[in-house]
Amino acid sequence: METPENEKFRDSIGTINKEGKRSWVYPKKPSGKFYQYRTWVSYFLLLFLLSAPFIKVNGNQFLLFNILERKFSIFGFPFWPQDFYLMVVSMIIGVVFVILFTVIFGRIFCGWICPQTIFLEMVFRKIEYWIDGDRGKQIRLQKQAWNAEKIRKRLFKWFLFLVISFVIANVFLAYLIGGDTLLLYITGSPLENVSTLISLLIFTGVFYFIFAWFREQVCIIACPYGRLQGVLLDNKTINIAYDHVRGEKQEGRAKFKKNEDRAASGKGDCIDCFQCVHVCPTGIDIRNGTQLECVNCTACIDECDHMMEKVGLPTGLIRYASEDHIEKKLPFVFSARIKGYTAVLLILIGFLIGMLFLRNDVEATILRLPGQLYEHKEGNVISNVYTFKVINKTTKDIEEVRYKLLSHKGEIILVTHKNFTIPKQGIAEGTLFVEIHSAFIKKDKIKLKIGVYSNGKLIETTTTNFLGPRSYR
Repeated sequence: METPENEKFRDSIGTINKEGKRSWVYPKKPSGKFYQYRTWVSYFLLLFLLSAPFIKVNGNQFLLFNILERKFSIFGFPFWPQDFYLMVVSMIIGVVFVILFTVIFGRIFCGWICPQTIFLEMVFRKIEYWIDGDRGKQIRLQKQAWNAEKIRKRLFKWFLFLVISFVIANVFLAYLIGGDTLLLYITGSPLENVSTLISLLIFTGVFYFIFAWFREQVCIIACPYGRLQGVLLDNKTINIAYDHVRGEKQEGRAKFKKNEDRAASGKGDCIDCFQCVHVCPTGIDIRNGTQLECVNCTACIDECDHMMEKVGLPTGLIRYASEDHIEKKLPFVFSARIKGYTAVLLILIGFLIGMLFLRNDVEATILRLPGQLYEHKEGNVISNVYTFKVINKTTKDIEEVRYKLLSHKGEIILVTHKNFTIPKQGIAEGTLFVEIHSAFIKKDKIKLKIGVYSNGKLIETTTTNFLGPRSYR
């Protein structure tokens, strides 16, 4: 079945032409109240993104995702591999939150918060507007022969893009290896950290490729969120939408004519100026309805409002609205689906908060040495040998650490020393013996409860198994 003419735009994405080649987008420089709001939000998020790896909370990096050393810090709270379940819960909360937000407000995350959009629209495109000019000048420069002016502008722009990509790569690396470590590498000799330097150059190349060439294709092709929203959106979702009822009316859209009574003529308020298309960073026509290319950047809202003001028509032809509101004038309704997502989100948040409060700063593990059975000692004492590991998740050394049996009468003997210190954000490991008199052993396998003490204060408890002769069953 042949696609209707007015639906053929859905057969291909907005950045591919009829020949199947890349259709480069030259968006008009946006302006207006929404763009101003987005600028403020973007500058705040950029400041946060660039500073977060260098902010410390109680000695911990504010945000750290050191996958290689398995060290993580979220908002100053350190997480170890043993806390992986908390990371999983946090990621699930993030996914549910994005789903809930999308169900209610569409793809607003992409236009207002996503780092890809912020860097592209608020950093790289601003540089492009400064060097190459607005939409018309950029198109003319692209068609222009490679003369001195074009070469100068291109080299200067590419050089700035490369410098900014290098800065972004450094910040990205700071999230992975730590801000202090990065500063140490920067002040040291590059030859001492060749592998890190190579990684940095690779990240720089990737970011340069994304922001200088791939650009909006990331949102359209690489990011699955645009396709995901097709499943999540419905007629009740508040999205950036064109009011086709008002814009088309009985006679459809038409060019504006001075002194014309459009209400009497039956023509819609849309004057077919194509400014909403020219300003779109993904090159789509919002009048065709919701499309996966739309990142909810609000540029079309501002531009349409400018044109409506110029021709003396009411603003809001393109606005945040649901399909039900446009067609049926229905208000937003807190539907059963939204209530369900909200309930799940609140339950998960409550569970995470509870887990965070129950989480200890110290985690101890005591395991019997593999392949070793019990040992008879003088005085009818049974001895088991164990390996222990104690993790200190705090930013302070834990001193004078010792073990004590809590569940049975017996003695714990460390192999190398009586007491030990656990370094800050470090691990203490070793070997110990647990000795219990045979009179207190009622089974061939009993569970022991052991306390970890620091300066006489109980800081953690753990359990392990103790083996004895079968004759004690």
